[in-house]
Amino acid sequence: AAASVAGMDARLELETTRWLLWDKNPLTLELVKRLIAEGNTEELQKCFGARMEFGTAGLRAAMGAGISRMNDLTIIQTTQGFCRYLEKQFSDLKQRGIVISFDARAHPSSGGSSRRFARLAATTFISRGIPVHLFNDITPTPFVPYAVSHLKLCAGIMITASHNPKQDNGYKVYWDNGAQIISPHDKGISQAIEENLEPWPQAWDDSFIDGSPLLHNPSASVSKDYFEDLTKYCFHRSVNRESQVKFVHTSVHGVGHDFVQSAFKAFDLVPPEAVAEQKDPDPEFPTVKYPNPEEGKGVLTLSFALAEKTKAKIVLANDPDADRLAVAEKQNRGEWRVFSGNELGALLGWWLFTSWKEKNQDRNGLKDAYMLSSTVSSKILRAIALKEGFHFEETLTGFKWMGNRAKQLIDQGKTVLFAFEEAIGYMCCPFVLDKDGVSAAVISAELASFLASKNLSLSQQLKAIYVEYGYHITKASYFICHDQDIIKKLFENLRNCDGKNNYPKTCGKFEISSIRDLTTGYDDSQPDKKAVLPTSKSSQMITFTFVNGGVATMRTSGTEPKIKYYAELCAPPGKSDPEQLKKELNELVNAIEVHFFQPQKYNLQPKAE
Repeated sequence: AAASVAGMDARLELETTRWLLWDKNPLTLELVKRLIAEGNTEELQKCFGARMEFGTAGLRAAMGAGISRMNDLTIIQTTQGFCRYLEKQFSDLKQRGIVISFDARAHPSSGGSSRRFARLAATTFISRGIPVHLFNDITPTPFVPYAVSHLKLCAGIMITASHNPKQDNGYKVYWDNGAQIISPHDKGISQAIEENLEPWPQAWDDSFIDGSPLLHNPSASVSKDYFEDLTKYCFHRSVNRESQVKFVHTSVHGVGHDFVQSAFKAFDLVPPEAVAEQKDPDPEFPTVKYPNPEEGKGVLTLSFALAEKTKAKIVLANDPDADRLAVAEKQNRGEWRVFSGNELGALLGWWLFTSWKEKNQDRNGLKDAYMLSSTVSSKILRAIALKEGFHFEETLTGFKWMGNRAKQLIDQGKTVLFAFEEAIGYMCCPFVLDKDGVSAAVISAELASFLASKNLSLSQQLKAIYVEYGYHITKASYFICHDQDIIKKLFENLRNCDGKNNYPKTCGKFEISSIRDLTTGYDDSQPDKKAVLPTSKSSQMITFTFVNGGVATMRTSGTEPKIKYYAELCAPPGKSDPEQLKKELNELVNAIEVHFFQPQKYNLQPKAE
């Protein structure tokens, strides 16, 4: 059938022919048959043009038919490759096994859903005699890395697309150290997928796993142990019991509701009021344009309305897979302040250090205490570390780097107090080596309750942190660009702005003092001009340091068609005018947009406000 479409090249013909042979999902199979019958090569090219790339973030793509989408067959193929790769890496895989969980995403028109994908993945492993701990219901993403570490498993899979649009899904992979995979595992898995494309005999028969002695449901025990471990980070139980602070929580149609309610109970806090319209999982995300609390006030409209009604001062918002957290606080003049990821990072970092220090009076412990953040996040933790005497390290962008580094430090007997990234991701408890929006929510609530007992708000405490450790003012945004060639050209032109392979020396009126390019490995602030952090040719990332103390990074996103930028101005502790700093930062950001992004020239779409 496939061969009869005019204008179809040999590779496309091969891919569609295989699909007709291998796909046993009636919905996606029919869809492909229909496209072939209609001779719709354009749509076939979209579905079969290129296989989804398996990277360190695993897979993320739209659900639908074809090798470029998330569907039953591509899940089976991916899992077969991952399974084979694990068999090579772990001689005790059949003793230890793996864990699999999923969020609430579903795509009725292609028959795909996170739950279905999780079951098919479990089927693949069990057919090879490998034990699988498959959660019987939705969980937050951090429950997978927690289970890997806690149950000493070889790997974990989470089926989720986090806060992406509703048509997307993803396949996120954790290694036996409890952190997300880093290179070269992605390459090894990718190769193994290509070598195991044809579904194995039992691949489609997920009913046989139900009676299997290899299938375990860890839901109750893992949940119980998680909340027990979490209580070690409850520092003021008596304050919590008396607290009058009211909270509103939204799980934005995702998985967070039950888990955040349980976390509050574990801390003896009165559970937050849930936004009724958003508390139950709904793969349609009907009340929001984007199910991403990072997008700010639009996602929080219903939360603010409920807070006004219940007289709550603080809103806590998780993204749909509950690994991120946004916090907003009602200000004295009645308006709501949504804290940026950097501001909440400052508050949580200060809080976890202060609470740890109270329990560990011995100054010697400081030399083994660490905090981490990613290189595009605020340097506020560095300022706190310098003054207080613990260690601060920065890593590449993404929690995979912080999780893996945290594990190395823990294995060396160090204490990791906190790690965060500006994209509202926080690791407050190192028993999860990834961002965790459940623990971050309840720890933020305890912090707010504690401050309230001293008649302080989160905003006042944030200001006190900046006064003590120096103001750190940040601004981040992005442009949308769907054309990889244009993105490449933009960055290549920055590397060769004068036709002689030189980087720019100024940006408008702002003079540049140093440049670090983590795509090429160049860093002119180092004696040998070589960057200290690992480099990656597959993604674009350049950091400019300015004479006025500003730092700005431009980078491409691994999971979205965005070119992002992050800018920060740091002032030393003591007297400084935050309004003046904000003004200067805004001028710097405008200069970067005009001179470095050149949105008109490259036809970039700005972030929709």
